[in-house]
Amino acid sequence: HILSFQSYLKKKGRIFTKSAPVQHGTPSAFDGPQWPHLAPRSIYTSVAVLMGIVVFSASFVNGLVIVVSIRYKKLRSPLNYILVNLAVADLLVTFFGSTISFSNNINGFFVLGKRVCKFEGFMVSLTGIVGLWSLAILAFERYIVICKPMGDFRFHRKHAVMGCAFTWIWSLLWTTPPMLGWSSYVPEGLRTSCGPNWYTGGSNNNSYILTLFITCFIIPLSLILFSYTNLLMTLRTVAAQQKESETTQRAEREVTRMVIAMVIAFLICWLPYSTFAMVVATNNNIPIQPTLASLPSYFSKTATSNRKPEAEACVLPSCASSSPSS
Repeated sequence: HILSFQSYLKKKGRIFTKSAPVQHGTPSAFDGPQWPHLAPRSIYTSVAVLMGIVVFSASFVNGLVIVVSIRYKKLRSPLNYILVNLAVADLLVTFFGSTISFSNNINGFFVLGKRVCKFEGFMVSLTGIVGLWSLAILAFERYIVICKPMGDFRFHRKHAVMGCAFTWIWSLLWTTPPMLGWSSYVPEGLRTSCGPNWYTGGSNNNSYILTLFITCFIIPLSLILFSYTNLLMTLRTVAAQQKESETTQRAEREVTRMVIAMVIAFLICWLPYSTFAMVVATNNNIPIQPTLASLPSYFSKTATSNRKPEAEACVLPSCASSSPSS
């Protein structure tokens, strides 16, 4: 029964196999609406509504972070540069990803053509990874300032600029190869957005997906866990030494809450997409329902509108004075 159901979906063009998207009468992703071949029109409409909400909320939240940081001088400290970098990256993801996806889902296909598809895949990957690495740099910078592993290290503007520059250079290093022949950027899922080619298979694509998974997910996640684990240990040591200090205990609770929020937000936004891509890339002929294939991608785009941890991260500089070396 399962095989017959999959055969039915393939005939309807509603399953991707690892070798290629099944056409069977379905128009090209650039030629016409994909409904009802890949999914009902209601699915495309629902995704368009979701992307519209993301465009509005992400523009407001990230625009507010940038405006407030520019307007209030006390927020222009080097430690907050990475927050502005994160907000800029999220705004670009919104502009190049969510806005284009909104338009495409209204029409039911990628209306802007192959060149824009490749450019969208590149820009969303570039800015998305910048945002992802910004969270890792944010954690590492606060680890350096609060835990003082380098002694009495002074964090200056040049260090903040170097951290921001690293996120862009590193992301550019790993998102440019598909434009040059190592894998490619192609329509994915409902064929209304483009991204790295994780479903076609072959050593060319699989080697790239594995490399991207390690350099742009495993490494930053490890850095976040390392930094925040040490940060929490440092603050708990301070709290134990100053049990009578309500301020120290409150700072510990706030930082603990912020750490949990940051890690959970990171995993919720990126674990589904990364895991899904790796599973598909490493399994031969796995059937993929287009709607299911689109969920991780669109889910990661919603990350740009959920940046509550940014505001909470601002409590960390004030906690630095409570470190043992102070």
